[in-house]
Amino acid sequence: MHNTLENLGQLERRLHMAVPISDIEGEVHKRLSRLAKTVKIAGFRPGHVPLKLIAQQYGPQVRSDVITDAVQKSFNDAVREQNLRVAGYPRIEPRQADAAASEALEFSAVFEVYPEVTVGDLSGVTIERPRVEVTPADVDRTLEVLRKQRATWHTATRPAQDGDRVIVDFSGTIDGVEFAGGQAKDFPILLGEGRMLPEFEAALKGVEPGQTKAFALTFPADYHGQEVAGKTAQFSLVVKDVSTPRLPPLDDEFARAFGIASGSIDDLRAEVTSNLTLELGRKVESVLKEQVFAALRGQAKFALPKAMIDVEAQGLMERMAQDLRQQGMKPEDIKLSADMFKAQAENRVALGLVVGELVRANNLAARPEQVKALVTEAAQTYEQPEAVVRWHYDKPERLNEFEAAAVERNIVEWVLARAKVVDKAETFEALMGPARA
Repeated sequence: MHNTLENLGQLERRLHMAVPISDIEGEVHKRLSRLAKTVKIAGFRPGHVPLKLIAQQYGPQVRSDVITDAVQKSFNDAVREQNLRVAGYPRIEPRQADAAASEALEFSAVFEVYPEVTVGDLSGVTIERPRVEVTPADVDRTLEVLRKQRATWHTATRPAQDGDRVIVDFSGTIDGVEFAGGQAKDFPILLGEGRMLPEFEAALKGVEPGQTKAFALTFPADYHGQEVAGKTAQFSLVVKDVSTPRLPPLDDEFARAFGIASGSIDDLRAEVTSNLTLELGRKVESVLKEQVFAALRGQAKFALPKAMIDVEAQGLMERMAQDLRQQGMKPEDIKLSADMFKAQAENRVALGLVVGELVRANNLAARPEQVKALVTEAAQTYEQPEAVVRWHYDKPERLNEFEAAAVERNIVEWVLARAKVVDKAETFEALMGPARA
C-alpha cells in the first residue's frame, strides 16, 4: 500500500503506512497452524488439537505478535524506499480506532532523521602547535622530584617552615558541631605543597612539636564538600611532630634504584630524557587534538536529533551515578538528572556527527598497520611486549581503543593539512605544568 511522508520540523518526520488486514489474518492463521502441530493440551494427542481451540487460547498473543512484526516490517520497508536515515526509535501511533471495520491496519510512525552534515571551510581556523624541547634544566627538575620522592624524614630542631612535614591531630566544628571529614589523628601535612586550604597551612607555619593552636577557617563557596561550602569552621589542633626532609645524593646507588644497571648518573639522565621526550610527544598530540576537535565542533551548524541527545544525556548520567557509587556514595544520596548533562550531550552528539561524516567522506578509518603500531608502542612498557601484542589480537574487541586512537590521529592530520597552523614556542615546564613532588 502507498506510504506518505510528512515533515513536522527540521528533523522530525511522520510516516503514514497501512498493512492489509488480509495479510495479518493470513499470517495469524499460518502461525496458529504451525503451533497446532507442537502444542500440548490435556485430552488431545500432539498435532490433533482443534485449530479453533488453539485460536481461543493463543490467538490474542499470536495476533499481537503478528501486528508488531508487520508494523516493524512495513516501517523498515518504507524507510528503505524513502531512503531515510532514522535517528533513534520511532513512536508508533494508530490512525483508526476500529481496525476490524477497515480493510487495512493504518498507523503512523513519528521519528527524527539524521541532519545533513557538512564540514565547512577550515582554512580560517588557526591551530597553535607547541614547539618544545626537553632541556637539561627539565631533566634536573625531574631528578629533583625523584629525590624528593625518596626523601627520608628527620625531626626538625627549629620551627616548621615550607618543605617540612608536620603531623597533627585536629578537630573542626561548625556552630559547635563536628562535621564529616573535620577530624583526624596523626595526619601528615607537607607545608608548601598546597593540598590543604591556605588558612590551614598558614596556621602551621612556625609551629613546634607539642604546640596547640586554634583558628577559624572559612570554606570557599565552591568547595567540593557542599555541606561545608561557604561556612566558617573553628579548628583546634595539636602538633605531634615536625620533620625536615633529607634528600638522597645523586650517586650510583640512586641510579640503580631506578633500574640503571650501570649505576651511571649520565645513563639515568639519558633514561629520564627519553621518558620526558615520550611524555612531551603525547602532550603535544593531546593539545593539537583538543584544538582540532574544538574547531570541528564549531563547524556543527546543523540541527541535532533530540532522540540522540536524550540517549547520550541518559548514558552520561548513568556513568556518573556508577562512578559515585564506586566512590562509596549511597544510591539514595545521588541526586542526578539527565537534564544536568544535556549541554555535554549536545556537544558529544554534534562532534560525533561531524567526525562520522569526516571519516566516511574522506576515508579516515583506522588502517591495520596503524592499529598494529599503536598496540606495539603500548606493549613496550611491559616485560614481554610480544605476549602483550598477541593478547590484544586474541580478541578483536581489545583493539577498539587503539582503532579509535588511530582514527583520531587521522582526523587531526586531515584538519592540520587544511587549517592555518602556527608554531608556538613554549617551555616543557609551561606545557606540562609544574612538576609534582
